[in-house]
Amino acid sequence: MSRFGPGDPFLADCPARLAVELIADKWTVVVLYGLSRGPVRHGELVELIGGISRKVLTQTLRRLESHGLVHRHAYAEAPPRVEYELTPLGATLIDPIHVLTEWARANGEAVLDALDTDAEPVASGG
Repeated sequence: MSRFGPGDPFLADCPARLAVELIADKWTVVVLYGLSRGPVRHGELVELIGGISRKVLTQTLRRLESHGLVHRHAYAEAPPRVEYELTPLGATLIDPIHVLTEWARANGEAVLDALDTDAEPVASGG
């Protein structure tokens, strides 16, 4: 008998699974963290994050905007100016991101050390 049931966040067609998949994307957490201190322009985010292309940043911002986590504000100015900021929903992710950041700081070396070991990876039973 399965220990999983309808509504489990990792089962298909569950809204929680969609949310987990969204934040598990390679750049989502980094972009959200980059927006955590207030509105930021696209070019500033590229410089702040480092390693992300303008195209991938644009795709990530659009996806986060369509899911209600980021707000895009285009100012009616010449030259045009666009800023991105967290929505109230997006801001609710900052505390969990800080917890993950602290875990990464505390355990990053152990994770790298595990990569350096010659031991066979342990398969999880299921």
